[in-house]
Amino acid sequence: MHKIPHPGARANPAPVTTAEPGNLALLRDIGKLAAPTTLLAAVQLGSQFIETAIAARQGTAALAGWAVILPFSLLMQQMSTGAMGGGVVAAIARALGGGKPTEAAVLVKHALAIAVTGGLIFALGLTLFAGAMLSAVAGPDAASAATAYALWLFGVGAIPVWLTNTLASILRGGGRHATAARSLLGMWLAYPPLAWAMAEPWGMGMAGIGAAFALVSWIATAVLAAMVAMGGAGFKPQLGGQWSWAMFKRILSVGAVACALATIANLTTIMVTAQLKAYGTVAVAAYGISARLEFMMIPLSFGIGAALTSLVGGAAGAGNWPRARRTAWLGGGLAFLVTGLFGAITAWSPLAFVSLFTPDPEVAKIAAMALAVIGPAFGGFCLGMAMYFAAMGAHRMGWPIVAALSRFGLAVGGGYVLANTLGLGMQGHFIGVALGISSYGLFAAIGVRKAVWSAR
Repeated sequence: MHKIPHPGARANPAPVTTAEPGNLALLRDIGKLAAPTTLLAAVQLGSQFIETAIAARQGTAALAGWAVILPFSLLMQQMSTGAMGGGVVAAIARALGGGKPTEAAVLVKHALAIAVTGGLIFALGLTLFAGAMLSAVAGPDAASAATAYALWLFGVGAIPVWLTNTLASILRGGGRHATAARSLLGMWLAYPPLAWAMAEPWGMGMAGIGAAFALVSWIATAVLAAMVAMGGAGFKPQLGGQWSWAMFKRILSVGAVACALATIANLTTIMVTAQLKAYGTVAVAAYGISARLEFMMIPLSFGIGAALTSLVGGAAGAGNWPRARRTAWLGGGLAFLVTGLFGAITAWSPLAFVSLFTPDPEVAKIAAMALAVIGPAFGGFCLGMAMYFAAMGAHRMGWPIVAALSRFGLAVGGGYVLANTLGLGMQGHFIGVALGISSYGLFAAIGVRKAVWSAR
């Protein structure tokens, strides 16, 4: 099996002695890998905007139920794409960066086994407890409106979602970001019209949204599986032979930690949503819109972040830690600028964004209040996301853990104090969320320094 060229790869993991590329050259490398994934993220954002609008058209109770399911839906996407998916990208990139293409080929079947397991956990957990959870958090009306949506989304769709995103991660680990993006583009373009058709003309309501996503995910799985099997990642996978705990560990040592961090992030949103229940269903529905826009920053960051995982993984695998750190800071700065601008625009005119999703004036008013406070923190949040993806490539996950815990503490605990002890009400919860995602960016960035990112 021949060696596969890979960004930042070297045949010898010894320290690099050749001339280093300048910052502009590294930015070009980041841009080259990030561009297709960022384009995909833009299409995905558009699809999710439309999904939010379709859910809002089903009524306030349905929107509230959708808002409760949202963190779990996003958690499934984040775990399979950026968390465990990032572990797959990092493991394959480091193998190729260290001149070990055979190891990369063997990693594929281990990654797919992890994907099936992850999908089963979501399918069983969410189908068994969706109704009870919706009733507890948003009330019986929301549970009645959205339980069928959760059953379709997770019961039928969880396994293909995990497989689709894992297969795309295998392609990215081989440096084939454009191939992965092209393969997923059709899925995200087909999803909104199919979701609308199944929800409204076909009369399925919220269940139609979940069924549509499950269907497009199964189709995407079949397409990506064929591409990877034919060597689309730059190497053909080795699916035979014995299973190896060492291969599982290459993925799980990063991916499992990243999944725990994604769980903390979504638990933060769930806890804030539960605290807002005291203000009524309208407040829960409104925060669902705000949280959706907050989480939409993740796909924007993922375009750059996926490139960083691959490039940093290749540099770290080659023993070139100075380049790994420099690449992370350049990519993080780029993410901060792009998403910071979007956050500033959102905060400047929040009602313009909110009005795209709901005709209810009370829901719109509260959601606009949330975005006016949280929007300015988007840039710092996405700086943290970029550093988190880079840390997966570097296999240095300590500071992202600190960042995630600080976010939870400020958003949930700090928001509670501001809202109740200091009497700021809902505004206090929103300030807590803004402080939490800002601290996330700060602590994730602090970890990218020589004392932490160096050979061990």
